[in-house]
Formats: sequence, structure tokens, C-alpha cells
Amino acid sequence: MTGNQGIALHESVLSDIGEQESHGIEQDAYNLNPAQSRQWESKRKRACVLMGSAVLQLPIWGFAMNYGVFQEYYSDNWTLQGSQELTGIIGTTSNGVMYLSMPFLFALFTKRWAHKRQTAALCGAALASISFLLSSFSTHVWHLVATQGVMAALGCALIYSPITLSLGEWFTNSNRAVAYGVVLSCKNIVGSACPFLLRILLDRYGFRTTLRIWTAIAAGTSIPAIFLIPTHPSSISSNTHQTPKIPWHFLRHRTFYIYSVAIILQSSGYGIPQTYLNTYAHEVTLLSQTSATLLLTLFNIPGIIASAFFGYLSDNKHFPQSATTVTSISGISSALSAFLLWGLASQGSMTLLVLFSITFGFFAGGYSATWGGVINELELEAAQRNEAIDTGMLLGLLNGARGIGYVSGGLAGVPLLKAGSMSSLGSFGYGTTYGPLIIFTGISSVFGGWGLLWKWKWKQLLHLM
Repeated sequence: MTGNQGIALHESVLSDIGEQESHGIEQDAYNLNPAQSRQWESKRKRACVLMGSAVLQLPIWGFAMNYGVFQEYYSDNWTLQGSQELTGIIGTTSNGVMYLSMPFLFALFTKRWAHKRQTAALCGAALASISFLLSSFSTHVWHLVATQGVMAALGCALIYSPITLSLGEWFTNSNRAVAYGVVLSCKNIVGSACPFLLRILLDRYGFRTTLRIWTAIAAGTSIPAIFLIPTHPSSISSNTHQTPKIPWHFLRHRTFYIYSVAIILQSSGYGIPQTYLNTYAHEVTLLSQTSATLLLTLFNIPGIIASAFFGYLSDNKHFPQSATTVTSISGISSALSAFLLWGLASQGSMTLLVLFSITFGFFAGGYSATWGGVINELELEAAQRNEAIDTGMLLGLLNGARGIGYVSGGLAGVPLLKAGSMSSLGSFGYGTTYGPLIIFTGISSVFGGWGLLWKWKWKQLLHLM
């Protein structure tokens, strides 16, 4: 071997050793931080889940929350066969069907079909889009009820249920209420932006073309967003073994029923302004269509802050508030708003209606954000009793209670409106056709906070008297 060859061989060996050492150092550095890598990946996935859940609020709630714009349009541009009064139940039926189907869907996708959540959500997006498209060809009022009130609502519920379950699993009980609050704030952003969009489309193109445009919006936003929300690994892994049974121990305890009844009563009144506030402003206070649409926007805007605010109150560590207190703040304040502002609004009184839209929209719109605190309270009680509890199933049942309230309020709204038309006595809201609806809204809102009565243990006080 020549000297030059020996030197070359020596340099080659040193080079190989250097590369191995460099690779070893990089490998060691990678192996030193597996926990940090997993933590970063988990944060990235949670961010995607939160983003996807936020975007999906548009196709899920964009129509149901703003049906009042369509209701007002139908009242001025009626071209369909059948009773025009039936259009008043479409919005509440849509909300009711969505919420009523959620307990069954949550039970289905909590454990047994958890691995099929994305597929189910995609099927829901397809069903909702097809339903809105079919509704654009309606010739009779029952076509609208069937396609918009039932079919589209089922499709939206099929999107909402699996993605909400995944959202609750990716965020722990220490920040779950805040995550719910952020998503609900996005829901209210949708409710604030869509009224003017729908109003412009309806005025320019009519309801048929508007519904076809909405079909494209719903499909175009829902499908990409669904792919941002993977199922939590804990749910997928549980499906490789025998599917665990859902624990139902909480049904034996009073707390669940107290909050369920409160949600039913609060929801029965909450859907009334969403459906009738536009027509009230246009017919009674003689406001323009633009001003009436503005009221619906103002009704939804405060919910953006309210949802995050009530979610923060439920998770707040510095000034902790019980779920009973937070729900009572929402219920009682929204009732006062209905009685003192909507009830006293007279002809041309836009100021009181604006104040009502803002205050009722804030306190009533944030009510569902208190559910994170309710679930935390039920989890704590279950832990104290050493009982298992499934928070996903629990959330589904709370949504079901909301659905019962929406349907009940929608069914009650039509006869209440007829009763008001037979006993109109004055210019204030109470004396108009909408008077019974205003009173019903206020009373049902009060009972949204009736859990406070149980906290104060009035039964014990009555025994002492």
C-alpha cells in the first residue's frame, strides 16, 4: 500500500467515524425529548380539532340560527301552497330535531362506533346539503318543513354529534369548558354574520337560488373541516377490545334532573325571539327590513363574548362559581331583559328592541356554555360516589333536553300567537299580538336558573315554617 493510499484510507475511516458520531448525537438528541415531541403533536392535533369544530359551526347552525330572516321573507313574498303559519315552526323544528337526535347519536358514537365518526360526519354533510338543495324546489309548505325542518336538521346533527364527542375527548376537564366556550363563540359569530348575508341573497335572488348557494357553502365548509378532527386514540383503542358499557349511574341522582328540566324550560323560550323578533320589529314597531335584520344580528353578536365568558366562569380557578350560580345568572338576567325591554317596546321604539337583542342575546345565548360546568359538577359527584360517568353521553342527553325545549316552544308559539291576535289591547309589546309570546319567553327563562332553589334548600325552610 502506498503512502498516499494509507493517508486516504485513514481520512476515510475518520470521516466515517465522524458521521457516525454526528448521527449518534442527533439520534440521542431526538431520543432525549420523546415526551416533548408527543406533547407538541398533541397540541397540534388539539389546535386542528378546535379549528375544525369552529369552522363547522357555519354549516351546522348557519340556517337554524337565522331562520327568522327566511320567516320574514316568506311573510312578504308568499308563493307556496299551504298555510303560511306553518313556516313559524320550521326554525324551532329544525333546532328541536337536531337536539332531540343527539342523545341517540352520542350514545352510538361514544364507544361502539367511535372509529366511524368522520365517516358519519361526512354522511351528515351530504344529507344536509342534499336537503337544502331539495328545499329550493319546494312548491308546498310541507316540503319546507320536511327538507329544512327535519332532513337538513338530521344531517347537521350527524355532523355535530361525532365532532363534539371528539372535541370533549381532546380537551380535559381542566380546559373543556373553555374549549366549548370558544366553539360556541364561533357559533354566535355565524349567527351574527349570516343574517345580512341571507338577507342580501334573498332580496337579490329569491329564496330558491339562496338555498342553492347555501347548499354550496354548507358542503364547501363542512367537508374540509371534518378531516381536521381525528377521533381521540383512547376511543379508537377501546374498540379493539370488547366495547365497554355506558355507565348510567348518574340517572339515579337528582342533580342530573334538576339541570335537565332547567335546560328544557330555558330552551323553550330561547327559540321564540330567534323566530319572531324579525317579524315583530317589522309589523309592530314598523322598522325597515334592514333594521329588523340588524336586530337578529345584534341578538347573536353578544353570544360571541357570552359563550367564552360563561365558559370561563365555569372553569375559573380564582373566583370559582358553581354551575347552579352560573346558570342562574344567565336565566334570571335574560328573563328580566324579556319582561322589561321587549315587553315595554312600543311602536317605533327601536332603542328598547336593540337593548333587548343585546342583553337577551348575551345572557340567554351564553346559557349552553354553562354545560361545561354542569358536566364538571356531575363528574365530581360521580367521583365522590366512586361511580363511572361518560361525559360524552352526558352532553348528548343535555342536548336532548334542549331539543325537547325547542320543540315545545315551537309548538306553543303558534297558539300563543293566535291568542295574542284575539286580545290585542295596547301599543306596548304586552298588548300586541306577540304579548303572550313575550310573557312565555320571560317565564321560561326564569326557570332556566331554577337550580338555585335547590341550592338554597327551600324544602328545609318550608319544614321549619
